[in-house]
Amino acid sequence: MKALTWHGKRDVRVDEHPDPAIEQPTDAIIRVTSTGLCGSDLHLYEVLGPFIEAGSILGHEPMGIVEEAGSQVTDLHPGDRVVIPFQISCGHCFMCDQGLQTQCETTQVRDQGMGAALFGYTKLYGSVPGGQAEFLRVPHADYTHIKVPDGPDDERFVYLSDVLPTAWQAVEYAAIPDGGSVTVLGLGPIGDMAARIALHHGHRVIGVDLVDERLDRARLRGVEVLDLRKHNDDLAEVIRGLTDGRGTDSVIDAVGLEAHGSPGAKLAHQAVGLLPDAIAEKVMQKGGMDRMHAFYLAIDIVRRGGTISLIGVYGGMADPLPMLTIFDKQIRLTMGQANVKRWAPEIMPLLTDSDPLGVEDFATHRLPLDAAPEAYEMFQKKEDGAIKIVLKP
Repeated sequence: MKALTWHGKRDVRVDEHPDPAIEQPTDAIIRVTSTGLCGSDLHLYEVLGPFIEAGSILGHEPMGIVEEAGSQVTDLHPGDRVVIPFQISCGHCFMCDQGLQTQCETTQVRDQGMGAALFGYTKLYGSVPGGQAEFLRVPHADYTHIKVPDGPDDERFVYLSDVLPTAWQAVEYAAIPDGGSVTVLGLGPIGDMAARIALHHGHRVIGVDLVDERLDRARLRGVEVLDLRKHNDDLAEVIRGLTDGRGTDSVIDAVGLEAHGSPGAKLAHQAVGLLPDAIAEKVMQKGGMDRMHAFYLAIDIVRRGGTISLIGVYGGMADPLPMLTIFDKQIRLTMGQANVKRWAPEIMPLLTDSDPLGVEDFATHRLPLDAAPEAYEMFQKKEDGAIKIVLKP
């Protein structure tokens, strides 16, 4: 089969790989019909090379058709149409019972001290082959799937793998009061969708970005947008001026370690990329390599007694936090990888009606799998208005 494979920093290629096969009786094999390119994939493309082996298959946003199911898989049959969550979870452990599928005790990557295994995402999360490929082996397939109906186009459902539940959890964790306000920092795929969900729930949404196409797209949906290029030094003050001097009730940080505005940390990231992997891995984990600009902005923007929902990925272990301010403002922090199966039942009704979240036109680019290397470069450089790319194996 063809699969998108990591070979080094900014070097991904479509290679030939053996077709996956059933390895455990709880496995299933799906033929991938659509698979998304995620902002988290750019972390692998750019700065997380020390944690990934050359030849690894990338991707964690797939959907497709079941080709084969293992002998212990009772809920799936060949021909079923399914979306595959980005994390692998069993559905019957303590954590899954709590709705915390990203902490699944059956698939936790304990030798790395991490939570549930993820598709296509480094040894930190199990080195499981990903879904930017023609076929995918799905472990724990009886639970690690979402059945979807035949008929509607893939783009009605493919975002259930990551974008929709991640954005949904970001809004839920933000604890926005009824009729309240939220600032969304970063209007990439997750921030854009979080803004749409918050609007759908009746909240006032202020969106911040520095890419024209993202700002225009959010504005057309009803978001009040602010250009960070114009307000990098006074953003929090501007937002307080729009909210009776207080700041918004909540802030969603949908940026994470890709944050702009921290040139020193950017240089540190680039320097880490030049280190030998064994050294760079330790520095990334312990040396505070995150670019914290968006998080610091969130702390400044949120009103006293408000909530910050961190959904952008952070990876360092020694980042300094302004604890005096966080404590004094009584800020509540919520965060974590999205628990896909927890939120899917709430989201599904919105995908089988009039499409209030605009999923059918959410993708800016639809490309064949063979074009994946060019897609990564275009997405990383924010060229050609690339906001969300869906690959079609």
